[in-house]
Amino acid sequence: MTARHRQRLRLAPAGGMLLLAGASLGQTTAPQGVATASAPPLTLVDLQAARRSQQVDLPGPGRQRGSLTLTALQPAVNAWFLLTLRGPGETAATQYHLENADPAAQRVALDPTRPGTLTLGSATPGSDLPGEGAAPCPLWPGPALAAARRSPLAYAPLCGGRLYLRNAVAGHRSTLEAGTELLRDHVWRGEQVIGFVRREFLQDAFAQRARPADKPGDYPGRDPPTGAPPPARLADGATPRAVASDALGLGLADAVAPLRLGQWRALAGLDGIYLSAALPRALAAGAGAAARPLALDPVEGEALALLVAFDLSAFELGFALGTEHPRLGWSARVPPALRPPALPGPDGIASAAPLVRTGQLAPALQARAVATFTGGFKREHGAFRHGALATVNRGSHYGFIEQGVVFSRLQPGLATLYVGQDGEVGMTTWRSEDDAGGLGRLRHARQNGVPLLERDPGGGTGRPGALIDQWGAGNWSGSADERLRTLRAGACLVEAESRRFLVYGYFSTATPRAMARVFQAYACRYAMHLDMNALEHTYLALYPRSGAQIGVEHLVSGMAALDKQAGGALVPRFLGYADDRDFFYLLTKAPHR
Repeated sequence: MTARHRQRLRLAPAGGMLLLAGASLGQTTAPQGVATASAPPLTLVDLQAARRSQQVDLPGPGRQRGSLTLTALQPAVNAWFLLTLRGPGETAATQYHLENADPAAQRVALDPTRPGTLTLGSATPGSDLPGEGAAPCPLWPGPALAAARRSPLAYAPLCGGRLYLRNAVAGHRSTLEAGTELLRDHVWRGEQVIGFVRREFLQDAFAQRARPADKPGDYPGRDPPTGAPPPARLADGATPRAVASDALGLGLADAVAPLRLGQWRALAGLDGIYLSAALPRALAAGAGAAARPLALDPVEGEALALLVAFDLSAFELGFALGTEHPRLGWSARVPPALRPPALPGPDGIASAAPLVRTGQLAPALQARAVATFTGGFKREHGAFRHGALATVNRGSHYGFIEQGVVFSRLQPGLATLYVGQDGEVGMTTWRSEDDAGGLGRLRHARQNGVPLLERDPGGGTGRPGALIDQWGAGNWSGSADERLRTLRAGACLVEAESRRFLVYGYFSTATPRAMARVFQAYACRYAMHLDMNALEHTYLALYPRSGAQIGVEHLVSGMAALDKQAGGALVPRFLGYADDRDFFYLLTKAPHR
């Protein structure tokens, strides 16, 4: 776009719209990003306080006119756009959710000199508009948009693959997932039935016991791999004995040497990613003078935990919503008295429309993918029935943000895993004052309950969360009689000198107390719960490289059942097909540009 063309655009006040000269400023009925009972948002787009729009007239026969509007949902992230097309003489508009294939380097704008055409070009310092030499992408009139909408692909390419149209597709769910959803959504007291089955039949169904390694004396201890996090602190008298797990699905770089409790091992074909195995009872019971010991029951004390650490200097973290979960409406845990009748959900909406949730990693990112893992609780369980957090903020539903777009607002008091616009990964307990400046600086965020470990103001290893032993107030899920031991997953941050690691923890059967004890022994500064109860909810896959070949490995071999087979090849969950659940993904860092 030339300088002359850029001068024809003007910027409305902050939070308003970017309009072509001669266009009228749209009015809003409520402050953007805030849902009130008297003036709820109309759609998810109304929640985006930073959105900016351009609009051009589309000429038609006689005096008929249409319009084409391009809305950047979060200009600072530059990933998602909403294109609204109203043809000449038409009263209804069609909306298209577009994804920028290269948000770091490519800018997208309407071309005011060629109605119906987008302009795609390199970033210009200090501007949201394409720079000199930008290329046109005509979308109207013509078949491009309609053909992309008819595509069966979740991501239909446009503009030579420089943009994608996000299409609504059905997300895959396992047989277990389908059965529980049928009970939960359509059977009276179905949640109680699910709880009974889990309590009576599934509590320790995935428990693993680490067996002694074959002939452990034949293998001397190895030095920790270069760049690995610090080893876990062992309990007094415990030794880093060699163990093996029949369920482990990951390949070790040194396949001959066994795992040793609390120590890290490098993985084959995956630089910067490390594996460790732990038995909670073999780990130190606390850290720091203010730490209180975390007692364990005999079962969880001997149940295997597997941890995977990602060196954040080598990888980028992202988050994506599933096609179905987490939903945006009310959790049934919130009593009717706390639900304003005018609001279909705690943020004023119950649907992501007109945006599209794909449940699948975008094609432009897949070549850089090194890992995916399942996110947090569904909306049904992602709010509080008991405790202080149940009485504030409409039940304190867990919030989530993808590509800078707020799907559900972040709530104070909740553990939050986030990615800033600069790519920095962090964990924190969200505060009310963070809303003012924090939301606009985030690219991704996912809340899930309260912290397992909180940051110690004195520094060093985190300390157990204040609600670690409170079943209802902590919303740890489990049975009503507080039988909390089950398969669980969590994540933590380790900060070792100048290095930072995101650690994923798989706990074959554990209470929140056991999770906190393990994360604390591994020197985590902060830790939070993810999901629980089944392999699909605790799924983690890695994608090792060998030359041009990309493989698929699972933290636990049984997780392979969540993937698909097509033409004799494995099609991995979250990459090869859409899934109904939200997930995190890790990418190799893009070259600096």
